[in-house]
Amino acid sequence: MGDPSRRAIVECLAERPRAVGELAEALPISRPAVSQHLKVLKDAGLVAERVAGTRRIYRLNPAGVAAMRDQLDTYWNRALTGFRDAVASPDDSEEQDVVEPGQERS
Repeated sequence: MGDPSRRAIVECLAERPRAVGELAEALPISRPAVSQHLKVLKDAGLVAERVAGTRRIYRLNPAGVAAMRDQLDTYWNRALTGFRDAVASPDDSEEQDVVEPGQERS
């Protein structure tokens, strides 16, 4: 999800399932680039495909998106715990003298 094109593809697929050509028309990237990004998203479990005649229709995979959200929630909770711990613990820098710019420590 670190690539802006992949995020744009996910946004398009969140609206509705689409074929590669539809995605390429909606985005400023080529069909081969869309296909490459879809492969990465599919390998990550975020996108699923179904065959409709000669076309492949791509959609978001709810299970993959839920797993990604769970992982992001884990990271977010760890970050919040770290912030809470930093606020709760005494900070050595508060005990130090504040030195204004241009002054020297005594």
